[in-house]
Amino acid sequence: MDNMTPNDMTAIVEADRAHVWHHLLPHKPLETNDPRIIVEGKGMRVWDQKGKEHLDAVSGGVWTVNVGYGRVEIADAVRDQLVKMNYFAQSAGSIPGSRFAERLISKMPGLTRVFYANSGSEANEKAFKMVRQISARHHGGKKHKILFRHRDYHGTTITTLSAGGQEHRNAQYGPYTPGFVSVPHCLEYRAHEQGLEGDDYGVKAADAIEEVILREGPDTIGALCLEPITAGGGVIVPPKGYWERVQEICAKYDILLHIDEVVCGVGRTGTWFGYQHYGVKPDFVTMAKGVASGYAAISCCVTSERVFEMFKDDPNDPLHYFRDISTFGGCAAGPAAALANMTIIEDEGLLENTTAMGDYMLDQLSALQDKHAVIGQVRGKGLFLGAELVQDRTTKAPADEKHVQAVVADCMQQGTIIGATNRSIPGYNNTLCFSPALIATKDDIDEIIASVDGALGRVFA
Repeated sequence: MDNMTPNDMTAIVEADRAHVWHHLLPHKPLETNDPRIIVEGKGMRVWDQKGKEHLDAVSGGVWTVNVGYGRVEIADAVRDQLVKMNYFAQSAGSIPGSRFAERLISKMPGLTRVFYANSGSEANEKAFKMVRQISARHHGGKKHKILFRHRDYHGTTITTLSAGGQEHRNAQYGPYTPGFVSVPHCLEYRAHEQGLEGDDYGVKAADAIEEVILREGPDTIGALCLEPITAGGGVIVPPKGYWERVQEICAKYDILLHIDEVVCGVGRTGTWFGYQHYGVKPDFVTMAKGVASGYAAISCCVTSERVFEMFKDDPNDPLHYFRDISTFGGCAAGPAAALANMTIIEDEGLLENTTAMGDYMLDQLSALQDKHAVIGQVRGKGLFLGAELVQDRTTKAPADEKHVQAVVADCMQQGTIIGATNRSIPGYNNTLCFSPALIATKDDIDEIIASVDGALGRVFA
């Protein structure tokens, strides 16, 4: 807010109120309440137009600013690249594009190719189109269906919503792209609602996917698209045995495995990618948010060489190659920022910090669970954590969404920004979500926990 007068800020607020259509926000209240303007960020903190400081426990509101705010080295890398060469269509290469692709692939054994785009939704669309084209070219168009999991989320476009397992997010946007089929979620805490109680829940939850495959016909299924850890659907860590069985099923029916790392990718869970905790060998990996920590728009659809080879030149077929473009996939700022972002993660040991601080935060959330009966379960991996709120621990009846949002609002009033499942899954918008930047310290986590503790005590008094 340097050199800005109160009148300047008033004008900005009024311009926002009059002209900006905000994401994910009902606008009727803004007729009488000022929109929030975030004007500055440093480390884990942001400041609004009134000068109020907030500790950000959700990395930019949507799990993006992995290395924190105010990183001059990333901004400088972007500035220098834009001055030298800002953009050329990705039909040609760029120096940062080549360098980042090589460096990224070095973190992803078994994968070889990077297709650049500019958002997670777009990266997932690319993978879906590749699956459809593989079906057309190699399976007579029959193996075109794509399976997705209930509670998972893959983007905002009509086709990614077609693969969306969150009914509230999908509501009112149909009809959808045909050929997308839902499989059950893998939240063990709610196994009783699926009739899958008892031992080996992970295997049972994966076997439920096979049941869908057999019902649809294995020769019609081209790919299975899953988040490694379900994000906005409630921070669901896959149960033991789940991923091993999923891979067996995909291999058995020749189904391509697409892992959506838009949230979990680039350090969020303590490894470069969430799937790497489970020994998974995917055919596609999509990523976006943490790739450049929000300093530039970039996403990637990374594939195996096996997938790439299916699009190799065939002089007898004029439609042989992947005929796709992302206009801003050619902007050199994205890979320049991503290179600097990756260097910070490596040089500052942020994967190790994420593991250590994630374990600490999970312990502190567990202590809150001991104190507040409204917390039914805490779960997560690395600095990606959730606390599911319930009315009763015995029945596990979900807490009402309005009370969950009241906790979020109370924390905001205290100066701590947390998240929660919100208008996503009917009846189950009851999980508080935490994804502080990978630079988080114990003091930061203690402050987050204290805010949540106070909010729970007031809202559920």
